[in-house]
Amino acid sequence: MLGHGPKGGYGFPNTAGSANGGPWGTNKSGNRHSEFGWDPNQNWRYTSQYDPNCKEPKEVEPTYFWLLTTYFSYLVLISLGHLRDFWGKRFNKKEFLHLMPQDGYAALMSDFDSFYTRRLKLRLDDCFSRPTAGVAGRTVTLLDRKSDDQHKSFQLTGTKTRALNISSYNYLGFAQATGGCADAVEAGIRKYGISAGGARLEAGTLDLHVQAEKLVSQFIGSEDAMIVSMGFATNSTTIPALVDRGCLVISDEFNHSSIRFGVRLSGASVRTFKHNDMKALDTLLRESISQGQPRTHRPWKKILVIVEGLYSMEGTMLHLPELIVMKERYKFYLYVDEAHSIGALGPNGRGVCDYFGVDPRCIDILMGTFTKSFGASGGYIAGNKDVIDRIRVKSHSMAYAEAITPPVLTQIISSMASIMGVSPPLTAATSSPDFKPTLALHPSSSDTDLPALQMAHEPGPAVYGPAPSHYLPPWMHLPPALLNGTEGRERLRRLAFNSRYLSSGLRKLGFVVSGHRDSPIVPLFLFHPGKMPVFSRMMLERVGKDRTPVVVVVVAYPATPLISSRVRFCLSAAHTKHDIDLILRACDEIGDILDLKTGKNRWSADEVIRRAEELVHEN
Repeated sequence: MLGHGPKGGYGFPNTAGSANGGPWGTNKSGNRHSEFGWDPNQNWRYTSQYDPNCKEPKEVEPTYFWLLTTYFSYLVLISLGHLRDFWGKRFNKKEFLHLMPQDGYAALMSDFDSFYTRRLKLRLDDCFSRPTAGVAGRTVTLLDRKSDDQHKSFQLTGTKTRALNISSYNYLGFAQATGGCADAVEAGIRKYGISAGGARLEAGTLDLHVQAEKLVSQFIGSEDAMIVSMGFATNSTTIPALVDRGCLVISDEFNHSSIRFGVRLSGASVRTFKHNDMKALDTLLRESISQGQPRTHRPWKKILVIVEGLYSMEGTMLHLPELIVMKERYKFYLYVDEAHSIGALGPNGRGVCDYFGVDPRCIDILMGTFTKSFGASGGYIAGNKDVIDRIRVKSHSMAYAEAITPPVLTQIISSMASIMGVSPPLTAATSSPDFKPTLALHPSSSDTDLPALQMAHEPGPAVYGPAPSHYLPPWMHLPPALLNGTEGRERLRRLAFNSRYLSSGLRKLGFVVSGHRDSPIVPLFLFHPGKMPVFSRMMLERVGKDRTPVVVVVVAYPATPLISSRVRFCLSAAHTKHDIDLILRACDEIGDILDLKTGKNRWSADEVIRRAEELVHEN
């Protein structure tokens, strides 16, 4: 639970050969501290909330030198790869058997389609798919491995390395093996077992599913919600239930693969617009509405605009207020994917609607996942009750996919309830129809002692109230800090501080960083393909006094444009301010070695750390 663990330093040794050692050992207190760091200073808190007077920093554009040298690097790699393929097919046929026709059969794989994987990705495969053990919390235990055949295969060495984890989608730090949520999950397993035993439309619906869906709709502020056992399937099976042939889907060019896949399955026509460019979207809408369907020019059966609340590769945030105005003007349907924003943005953790103070019922379909902020798995679709009831019947995930398991449902309910807080059981006064409890959209950021449960008797733009006690299973007993919402409130404010601090600090150090400062995703651009493995390995190989290993995720094509290779930091409420200091110092040191800094008026790492609170609160 929050507030437990040693108050000592934040460094921990490279525990090669053992998972023990230092303040991060296997003792009870050490485990808690490694999962969720001790950070008592209330000055290191911030409220994630839209401020129209706050100007986001301008994105630093890479110079032509950076772009040209990046293209040249890929040209060299591709040329050498084709040269190796040419000679390899003639002198090392055994290695290329799967790429060549055999006994009249076509080749199993195309050498052209697999070229990128074989000749580029293989060079840095040690930076991907690193095996881990234990909880992916503030720290993570890596199973050390080696390769004797140039990364074609790996062998475990038997040793382990404990590293600071800045790569997991554990935004609020609920991926814990200890604490109130973990205890609730353990009690749920004793009562329900570990499987729902079927699909939702068959015998797989438990009372926990019904309770979770009620809680999600209350949390989102919508009429109804349905939950799905897989985040990817939430989009890919829901979109075909909403649109089909004769409909138009207008999609942001950087939308997630699950959205693209769902649109393909639906058979609807699709048009894309430049990322987060509302002017381009306006132009496209005018053209689509005026021209209608191709050839016949008949009006579209419906137009569905699909965007994301927070984009996972760029860290950019949706311009929701502008989009809502546009929706009223053109009368299209709006689908918002909040996989990365729900639970991570807004003073109450309710996503982009909460962040911008927009009524969530202005949006037709709100989608989100439980895999990030809630430490669980699966996703949800929220919206109008009639629409959700129709999707329940048409969605393939409800008819064919295994229902969410009881332990995961328990984690969803307990973590979401701890963010909302739980209202006391109804009394004669509170059960009166004239009593309407609501939660202010933007509670005071100076209130650090009480949970964000400001009760009022007049309805607000969205009912962001505490969870009714009867929405929770009667056997679920949460600690007081979870029930009254203080711990959830603390996690939200810690995450907001960490996000703004790292994003602003990297910019001041001179790095090319994209995204919103309130985003828990902070991409740092590397550009050159050769710098990706070097950056990742240097962060992990930091050993010695106060040189804590750090595990990071490097991202390249096809997840990003070819020349936009990057390292993506994923912040968590589990990280302490000292953890962010450590990351900034490591990036500063490696950035000098790899020549990653382009800013002219750069600050030193010491100055950034000294002025952390100023950076977080500046407009």
